[in-house]
Amino acid sequence: MSSKIKSEINFLVELDENRVPEKILWTAQDNGINVEEAKAMMLSIWDSKKQETLRIDLWTKEMPVDEMKLFFHQTLVAMSDTFQRATDDQKMADTMKDFCDYFAEKLELTK
Repeated sequence: MSSKIKSEINFLVELDENRVPEKILWTAQDNGINVEEAKAMMLSIWDSKKQETLRIDLWTKEMPVDEMKLFFHQTLVAMSDTFQRATDDQKMADTMKDFCDYFAEKLELTK
């Protein structure tokens, strides 16, 4: 009988009286992350039965707009890389990267 390896990633969100996130803390002990603070997070989970994506998008009151723009850009670039690895569709991954370049240019993120 083989033993299964399990790994946990935990999120703790502290909310104000209006249920607006004030602090996001996360732990991923397998990667040496123990109660680190984050200003924003995006989590997507695929529900195969319903054929739809379930999402949690949170950001704290302290997340500046300029950092949010960088966060989105870097997330889009990472999604392009993940799409290429998951599908081996280089042509579409390149198209997605072109959009990421356009996105960065329009938001003046490139230096």
